[in-house]
Amino acid sequence: MNTTSLDQIKDRYYGEKGTPERDQRAMTQAELADRIEKKRSFISKVENDSGNITLKTLYDIIERGLGGKLKIEVQL
Repeated sequence: MNTTSLDQIKDRYYGEKGTPERDQRAMTQAELADRIEKKRSFISKVENDSGNITLKTLYDIIERGLGGKLKIEVQL
């Protein structure tokens, strides 16, 4: 079974840290937190891989916060 870290996923889909592709959203942690009704400190923990999140929270961040679409695929 291959596992992928959150950092690897972020690099693949958003580009590496510091690149224009990664920084294109130009949104503060506070703005994202407001959009998904969470505290800014929670967003900071998520960004720094310091906290676990639920699928609902992931959905909220991607769809409500960033305007994207979340697709999860399970293969057995």
